Amino acid sequence: MGIKLAKTAGFCMGVRRAVDMVLDIAQRRGNEKIHTYGPLIHNPQTIEILRKREIIPADNIDEIEEGTIVIRAHGISPLERNKINEKKLKIIDATCPKVVRVQAIIKKHASLDYTILIVGDREHPEVDGLLGYSDSRGMVIGNKDEVDTLPELDKVCIVAQTTQNTEEYKDIVDRVTEKFPEVLVFNTICDSTEKRQAEVKELSAEMDVMLIVGGKNSANTKRLARISELQGTPTFHIETVDELKKIAIDRYDKIGISAGASTPNWIIEKIVDYITSFQEEQKKGRKRGLLNLWLFAVIADIYSAVGAGCLSLASILLQGLNVNILNILTASFYVYSMHMLNRFTDRKQSSIINSFREESYLRHEKIYVTIAIISLLMALTFSFITGLTPFLLLLSISCFGVLYNARILPQNRRFKRLRDLPGSKNVSMAAAWAIVVAVVPQVEISLNITPAMIVAFLFAFGVVFVRSAMSDMVDIQSDRLIGRETIPVVIGEENTRKLIMAISFFLTVVLVMAHPTGWTSSLSFALLACVFYVWICLKLCDKRAEFSGVVLEGLLETNYIIAGLGAFLWLILV
Repeated sequence: MGIKLAKTAGFCMGVRRAVDMVLDIAQRRGNEKIHTYGPLIHNPQTIEILRKREIIPADNIDEIEEGTIVIRAHGISPLERNKINEKKLKIIDATCPKVVRVQAIIKKHASLDYTILIVGDREHPEVDGLLGYSDSRGMVIGNKDEVDTLPELDKVCIVAQTTQNTEEYKDIVDRVTEKFPEVLVFNTICDSTEKRQAEVKELSAEMDVMLIVGGKNSANTKRLARISELQGTPTFHIETVDELKKIAIDRYDKIGISAGASTPNWIIEKIVDYITSFQEEQKKGRKRGLLNLWLFAVIADIYSAVGAGCLSLASILLQGLNVNILNILTASFYVYSMHMLNRFTDRKQSSIINSFREESYLRHEKIYVTIAIISLLMALTFSFITGLTPFLLLLSISCFGVLYNARILPQNRRFKRLRDLPGSKNVSMAAAWAIVVAVVPQVEISLNITPAMIVAFLFAFGVVFVRSAMSDMVDIQSDRLIGRETIPVVIGEENTRKLIMAISFFLTVVLVMAHPTGWTSSLSFALLACVFYVWICLKLCDKRAEFSGVVLEGLLETNYIIAGLGAFLWLILV
């Protein structure tokens, strides 16, 4: 059984632009009310998330008395815009630029006495808005048979709803040009729509079954399902993973997945994760068992804990310190407890929302929390055994972790907690890891700040920060939706990529210089493998559609394991 996800699946440019505009407003609005004129996009799950952030859809302008109204990507008619202006509401126009172009074509040619034929769905909000620009000279055509029912027309201008089926539009255009003497034809179907439809047609011809993911009220998603069905391929139009559970996917070897222009990435990823997990259960054998064990370790945060231990070993040897197993255990148990507790601190912004961990964490919440508390106590115990100073340092950063998640400012403030500060998650996580793996082992011996400790701290901080930033690059869409301001959300995905490359270059320079200058052991050369692996991970993030969420996260965290293996081999060989 294999999975192939369409490259074009998910938000189109217009939808992404509209969602980003609304979220940008929500971040700086204060107490201002925000309404969207109708559902912002045709995806009920996304609308519900936006509603929780007090971005409320309104079907009627009369429902809105004050605040900001957002015009969605479909656009509205001039009449509706005038009504909004009369109510003196603040307008944020998120109309897709492709739709604006169609509006302009209609307005221009209606003024030149052309009859406007709009090919599309009569009930679709985009078509309703386009009709408003025709100055009562517009008609809607749903299929080619309706062309024969049209009266005699002298001058005809024909346009398409931007998400219209390309082949159906061509058939209608051919019939119109045969019937009327003067016809102006504009191909107004969005190029994103054309690519999406072409890919579904090609993909469905190769697959045993097609899953089309998106809202049941989404016209473009329904068209994708129809195109797939016309290829003779069994096709299922589903909204969520719960619907997928009712389908006997074990009957199919090759599964193709595409999604409508209003379908967010996190819904698509949940579908892929479910199928991937299902596949693992179907396959047996020792190798498959090891893979399942690895996936479980990633889901349960055990892999992160092992990674922290590996990073601790590397930091200890990099500083030329004697290996103390208690320091390694301290790092492992502390990281495990902090990761686990942070996931449950704030359910609305926890990373288990809409992630591959959701089902496991919700089912075993009490067990996970109990284990996390025990792990923290064990970490503190191990640090106390090594010395009072390591214990006090670990206790201090633990207290900071509590303060980091606590509400310390009034409810009406944008930043109520330290964790609300933009980018604070990535920085604080990297700093905590670096302290526990690099600083705690050193202060057990001396309070002096040595060059070796600085190098070890920078290495650990850089590796953890990069891994965190790359993970957040993958989750940028869902993070923006729920209001989490990670580094990629704050500075953008492309700038985050540049930042990661800059940190990688800096780490390369530090590691290359560290041993010749006498700061660290020669292990610094071996740890350059971690920098090389960062570049591999960037390529993996570019191909995120080929991996399930749990596999991709596990691959990113493997950098910690590489550091530990490099340190272990260095210890044996050198």
